Amino acid sequence: MPSSRGWRDEERPRSRELSSLGDVVAGVLRERAFAAGISVGRLGLVWADVVGARLAQESAPARLEGGTLVVEARSGGWGAQLQFLSEDIRRRANETLGGDAVERVRVVVVAGSE
Repeated sequence: MPSSRGWRDEERPRSRELSSLGDVVAGVLRERAFAAGISVGRLGLVWADVVGARLAQESAPARLEGGTLVVEARSGGWGAQLQFLSEDIRRRANETLGGDAVERVRVVVVAGSE
């Protein structure tokens, strides 16, 4: 549960030692939630390269949690197409990110889009 003292968890006490800004930024970038957000942001920038121009107009990467890339589709039809291509999307997303962060793709239709 987050505390009012910031985003860090209670198990990691704050240090009174001074840190450079670079060290602080590097520490934040190592945080799992933040790193996943950066990955989704990177995918969002090149989404058309991952899924193709037409599908990119009808979908977007939403989040990456526990190896699952959640992709939002604008309608059930586009969602079905994305699901059909999910293995290709997983492979291309990993190529883009330079690793194996995406283990599976889950497609969700954004409510009220159909």
